[in-house]
Amino acid sequence: MTVTAIVGANWGDEGKGKITDALAAKSSYVVRYQGGSNAGHTIINSYGKFALHMLPSGVFDPAVMNVIGPGTALDAEMLLREREELMARGVPEPQLRISERAQLVLPIHRLFDELEEERLGERGFGSTKRGIAPFYADKYAKLGIQVADLYDESRLLQRLEHMLAAKNVLLMQWYGRQPIAARELMPELLEIAEKLRPFTADTSMLLQEAYRNGEHILLEGQLGALRDPDHGIYPYSTSSSTLAGFAPVGAGLPPYAITRIIAVVKAYSSCVGAGPFVTELEGDEADELRRRGGDAGEYGALTGRPRRMGWFDAVATRYGCMLQGATELALTNLDVLGYLKEIPVCVSYELNGAIIKDSFPVTAKLDSARPVLQRLPGWNCDISHIRHFDDLPDAAKQYVYFVESATGVKVASVSIGPRREQLIIR
Repeated sequence: MTVTAIVGANWGDEGKGKITDALAAKSSYVVRYQGGSNAGHTIINSYGKFALHMLPSGVFDPAVMNVIGPGTALDAEMLLREREELMARGVPEPQLRISERAQLVLPIHRLFDELEEERLGERGFGSTKRGIAPFYADKYAKLGIQVADLYDESRLLQRLEHMLAAKNVLLMQWYGRQPIAARELMPELLEIAEKLRPFTADTSMLLQEAYRNGEHILLEGQLGALRDPDHGIYPYSTSSSTLAGFAPVGAGLPPYAITRIIAVVKAYSSCVGAGPFVTELEGDEADELRRRGGDAGEYGALTGRPRRMGWFDAVATRYGCMLQGATELALTNLDVLGYLKEIPVCVSYELNGAIIKDSFPVTAKLDSARPVLQRLPGWNCDISHIRHFDDLPDAAKQYVYFVESATGVKVASVSIGPRREQLIIR
């Protein structure tokens, strides 16, 4: 029996969607277990190019059961729209199950997200404004709406009134907006309820049974270790745990179920959003790397914002792999670096006169950290057509070996392009 978690080692944007898509064909289930529609997984396959924000990345294989687990922030509008768009572009209707315990991201959550980022201005956290932080605030304040609540109108109305009692005070007194009546939200939610009804299930029991039967299950993480609210660059983090350790909780599996943890690592660094970024590049150097990165450059799959760019950061990546408990690495975007004769990499930080290598500073100290760079030889050619590791230029292989040495984890697969066939398995 195999349960595999695919997670990010850095800030997100590492290419987890492609790795999940590639492994989905060998799996019976692909599960989203945390986060919501605030990030995107870009996938290129025979059907075309897609950016998934809510659906699991197994939706392109009709034999795979795609699951939205109870730990997910369910943006039902986004999920239903994505599903319709897939089928409109010729993708077979995917199998989909949504946990009856999953909680809903509501329009009020998106409104509060927008209002707060607007209020904070330059002090904002770079939110995608998809309502994620307000959603999780309500979830842990026990104000959330579960999918199951949609099918009991009196309970749903009561839950909405309970949620809005304090929110309306904030809307009026803090943001200068008009209050919202619970009944105003009911028609839209009842309409969504009927659209979700065919997919709603006890997904924890579904996955528990699949696990007992030895079926292959992929747990698909969102964002990366450095966005974790407990261990990441707080407060420039997301609002749910991005670590593999949370995967069985958010999916509904026993904690010992996961036997394989694939940490996805990009061959350089990128991130969307605010916060310290030690290896960040500026100007023409950043623009060139951003322009060459990925299939259409380094821009947020949801927001379209230019990603902040930097060189590979061994300190941050080693820390991320440790937190994730990585059993192997998937190294992505190696082909992007083919334009460089020499490739800078960050091997340590200089912080107040001390060299930091084996630990990752807390946010309060991270702004003062400076990268200590080492230059590796580049291969200065296109490698996107290569299909076997031994056929890579020596310098490209040496770069892979450097990543293994820097993290202490084997690189089991190397992506040299955005398509499924551009994945070298070692």
